[in-house]
Amino acid sequence: MDGGEPRNRNPSSHSVSTSFSQSSRSNATHQSKVSTFAQIERGGRVSSSSTSNSNINPQYYADSDSDSNFVPLLGTCPYMCPERERIQREKLRDLAVFERLNGNPRKSSPTLAVKKFCRTISSKCASDVRPLPVLEDTLKYLLSFLESTDNPFEVVHDFVFDRTRSIRQDLTMQNIVNKKAIYMYEGMVKFHVVSHHKLRHSLSDPNIASMHHLNMEQLTKTLTSLFSLYEANRNSNYVHENEAEFHSLNVLLHLGSYSKPMAEPLSLWFSRLSPLVLKSKEMRFARRMLRSFRLGNYKDFFCTAATQASYLQYCIMEPYINEVRALALSCINFGGYKLHPYPLFDLSKQLMIKESDLETFCKSCGLETCTDESGNKLLPTKQETFSHPKGGFQTYSFLGFQEYESPF
Repeated sequence: MDGGEPRNRNPSSHSVSTSFSQSSRSNATHQSKVSTFAQIERGGRVSSSSTSNSNINPQYYADSDSDSNFVPLLGTCPYMCPERERIQREKLRDLAVFERLNGNPRKSSPTLAVKKFCRTISSKCASDVRPLPVLEDTLKYLLSFLESTDNPFEVVHDFVFDRTRSIRQDLTMQNIVNKKAIYMYEGMVKFHVVSHHKLRHSLSDPNIASMHHLNMEQLTKTLTSLFSLYEANRNSNYVHENEAEFHSLNVLLHLGSYSKPMAEPLSLWFSRLSPLVLKSKEMRFARRMLRSFRLGNYKDFFCTAATQASYLQYCIMEPYINEVRALALSCINFGGYKLHPYPLFDLSKQLMIKESDLETFCKSCGLETCTDESGNKLLPTKQETFSHPKGGFQTYSFLGFQEYESPF
């Protein structure tokens, strides 16, 4: 983090009242971007003139109540959860399992309780809002739960999901848009990306399927807010150290045929990006993956993914890997010679999958395999029974992809 950034910024006590004639052009532009970002996060509508000047795409958010007379606060709450809220939730037994002192559903402590998200803010007291240093510590505390194996991931996700929305709300109420806010939003995007990856392995459970859907909604919202923060802190040719990778995630979210996470054409989004971001290796990778997916070039898709994908990029791409494998099976089955069965060992290397898993995958697609005299598994071609599994694909191995350390 940039230690030179201010911990908080209260526009009411700074140069907001100063006329634009007394400020430099760059400061005026920055203030316009900051104001636009704050309005976006509050759920307000932004005029076309303001967005054209700041290059920030307006979206509707519900992380805090919309208020046309919004005045940023300077939070003073020293704890992860305001004392008044903690006491009230203790009385109501409204404590998450992670907030209970010695497992007691009626008792918590300042080191365990974390402020809950509330769509409608009934109180706008500074004592109920956490300042930036407390928010940073709170986010670090929340993300540490993702390493825990004491509880099912969906239980951890449900807790962190709600409490990170509250963090975003407190940031918005104080109009904190500096570089420290960028790092915090990056951490929250990482949480949603990892959750997107882990929750989809249990989509047969309706409750987890609902979690997965809501997580995707917040992933796109948080990602869009992060992009706006990058713009609010833009300085000529400067690109934030992680900016290219996070922009690449938006491209990979468009891999699906019907995927439009940002509700706008990707080509229009590209036109607003910094040339330095567009030319980055992360964006070149993402665009290559998108092109290979849409052209059905499965060899390039798997080879590039196995050698270049980061952990976060893989988490976004993983749901589409089996789609590409099924496409490859279809091409080989209908395009191969009937008298020349395809060796599963060779095919497994192309599709980056274990041979045993590939045999199961073929059967799920309605294709039979056979064994030659030497015991080698083969895929006979020209089978007319090929089909995509109605219940979706199960999880299979992805060889060649290295295990990465935790992104947190």
